[in-house]
Amino acid sequence: MSRQPRLRFVVALAAAAACCIAGRVGAAPVAPGPLTPPAAANPALGLPALHAPPPALAALGRKLFFDRRLSANGSLSCAMCHVPAQGFTVNELRTSVGMNGVSLRRNAPTLLNVAHVRRLFVDGRAVSLEAQALQPLLHPDEMANPSLAAVLARIDSFADYRAPWRAAFKRPRATAAGVASALAAYERSLIAADSNFDRWYFGHQPDALDATEQRGFALFRQHGCVQCHRVDADHALFTDAAFHNVGVQAHTDAQRRQSVAVQLAPGTTTLVTRAAMRRIGVEDQPDLGRYEVTRHPADRRAFRTPSLRNVALTGPYMHDGSFSTLASVVDYYAAGGTSSDPAQDARIRPLELDAADRAALVAFLGSLTSPVAAAQPPR
Repeated sequence: MSRQPRLRFVVALAAAAACCIAGRVGAAPVAPGPLTPPAAANPALGLPALHAPPPALAALGRKLFFDRRLSANGSLSCAMCHVPAQGFTVNELRTSVGMNGVSLRRNAPTLLNVAHVRRLFVDGRAVSLEAQALQPLLHPDEMANPSLAAVLARIDSFADYRAPWRAAFKRPRATAAGVASALAAYERSLIAADSNFDRWYFGHQPDALDATEQRGFALFRQHGCVQCHRVDADHALFTDAAFHNVGVQAHTDAQRRQSVAVQLAPGTTTLVTRAAMRRIGVEDQPDLGRYEVTRHPADRRAFRTPSLRNVALTGPYMHDGSFSTLASVVDYYAAGGTSSDPAQDARIRPLELDAADRAALVAFLGSLTSPVAAAQPPR
């Protein structure tokens, strides 16, 4: 499958559009309401039980999450890479747009059910949501602040933060630990389960899945997908929380060396050589995955197993957004991944799946969508 290149003018246009959609640069956007289910009986059905974060702390975190004033030039917020109406990721681009229109290296992972993620970022470099929350504020390609002190001084200069800060911490002035704690509390509130699958498997509602979806789940188990996307007796995180090389980075690297098909107009495409792409486009940056954190050779090109919950809402897929549809992901695994990568996980092998089997797997994956996430209005 050929990947559309990320041309500079496309990226710049997307960045400008994002800023326009979010409102006037420098203004404080109004945070949307909390993630609430449409009359769901149990929005956490299928997930392990968790303590809800303190409401005042989560409310402060929500305000910080949607505030573009926290970026160095007032143009970006957390919500612009984790869009509520797009499964708390970005559907239009393989990777998000960062400061001054730069293409970020990796696909923005969903924040839905991130409370259950033990090691954050796809390379696992943060061991808690609190440790993760501050990193985008300082990354030069993301919110690009020179220091945490600069962020805290800016927050303290905004009168509209004084009351929510006092409500959360009984004190008026911002601290780095407070920012991290508040953002983490808001992210922990983004629970989205109670899917059709949960009602069928854990709620024992026999009609919650149709025959095709049930067939897809049977194939999912039969072909060993549950080894990495776990389903336990009383809950299903659909991840083993481990890091695996599934061949995708090698697949992307191989494609980078080839000409790419560029759509000039509907129905009209042309092949662009890699030499031409280097002149007009933004090349993907090298990515060694978990190895960049651990420096263990076994971790080269390994990335954290994502949960499959709400996966129908969170495309494009893989750490680099290189697959645009769930059908293309199923096709990739059915073909055995990237056999030319000698370090690819040995459990990935060609699967005997006909067209009906593949459609059933996609249907099953669609059954993992929570009504909480599906009902999010446009922001």
